This record gives sequence, C-alpha cells and structure tokens, in this order.
Amino acid sequence: MLFGLRLAGLIALLIACVPPHLLSKWVLRRSKWPRRFLRWGALIVGVRPRVVGSPLEPHSFVIANHVSWLDIMILGGWTGTAFIAKAEVETTPLIGWIADQNRTLYVERSARGEVHEQVERIAEALGHHQPLTVFPEGTTGNGRHLLPFRSTLLEAVAPPPPGASVRPLAINYGEFADVVGWHSGEGGIANFKRVLGHRGTMAMTIHLLGPLPPADDRKLLARQAHAAIASALSSLAAPEAV
Repeated sequence: MLFGLRLAGLIALLIACVPPHLLSKWVLRRSKWPRRFLRWGALIVGVRPRVVGSPLEPHSFVIANHVSWLDIMILGGWTGTAFIAKAEVETTPLIGWIADQNRTLYVERSARGEVHEQVERIAEALGHHQPLTVFPEGTTGNGRHLLPFRSTLLEAVAPPPPGASVRPLAINYGEFADVVGWHSGEGGIANFKRVLGHRGTMAMTIHLLGPLPPADDRKLLARQAHAAIASALSSLAAPEAV
C-alpha cells in the first residue's frame, strides 16, 4: 500500500515538474526544476536529510561514497550537484532523460582506451558552476562497509583545474543503512520496492567535508578522500583505499 502511494507521488511529481522545467529551459536557458524534483522526490520517499559542513562552491569536484540510488536524489536535491554516471544510465528509458536534465556526465569505466578523453570531459565539465560528483567505489554497497576507491577518473583533478576544488562527501544513513543499501544478490526492483515500502521517515546525514589539498597523484588523492570519508563514517568498517 505504502509503496503504491509513494510511487504514485513520484509519478505525479514528475508530471508536475516537466512543463515548468521545459519552459524555464526555453525562456531562461536554465532551470532549477531538476534540483527541485530530486529534493521533493526524496521527501516523498521518506528521506529527511541533515546537512553538516560548508555548502559546496561552484566548480567543486565531489568524491562521495555510494550506498543507494537515493544518493542521487539526496545529493542533487540538497547540494545541487551533477553526477558522473555509467554509460548505460544514458540509454535507460526515462531515467536517462531525467539524468540528462541535471547535466549528468556519462563515462564507460571499462573502456580504458578512452580514459584520457573522459578525463578531458570531466575537466571541461568543472568549468560549469554546478558541482560535479563521482562515486569512486564504482558500485553501491550495503551501507555498512566503505569499499576501496578507484582512482582513474580522479586524474582530472590531480591537480584540479584552475578555480576548482576537491571535496570529499560522506553519506550516512545510520540506522537505515540496511533499508536503503543493496543486499547481496538483490535485484534493482526488489530494492526499489523495499525502500518505497518502508514505513515512516528515514533520517540521514550528508557530511560536506573540507577541501583536500591539491595533489598531482590521483592515487594519493583517492587515499586522502577515502580516509576523510572513513573518518566521518566512524561506524563503518572501511578497508584500505587502493
């Protein structure tokens, strides 16, 4: 019952937001509606975020841990960031279109021959005022363990382009980690139903951590970000970053 109500709420929200979004893009050449949709959508699902730390500045490159698809709605809605996503997201019906509206940058992680091009595209995207977030774990987790960070895409900010800064960000669902996290062998639809069917609200915290010092070594940058996030998530068991 609750799943159906929340799903209906998300559908109604999308239908309500699309016309003013398209009008804003046509008249003003910009739109605040993607951020509003993500924020209101997270509230419909039952998330109640608390933001700790200094707001993200324009041209911030954000390195965050990744627990759930909810991360996108929460960070997009409360920090205004865009995201780096896997290439298959772009071709996913509806989800790809929604991601496009928030200036998502798509990369093919397995295409090692295109890494230089991907790094250039990230550096170019940082020229836009909107912050850009990467999830270097490369996948979602169960919310209880911080996975090693892949450093390949961090080459774009080692060192950061002029005017850009690198900010670690820790997403902590606390006692609700088991509700939103991906369990071993769980399918996407099953996770989606479980999250939307959860009774009540879910308090969680977004830790906006201080900028990292500029570094020429992407692996060092990955280790520094991993350590900062692991420290903020002191309740998690975190292996050494690689």
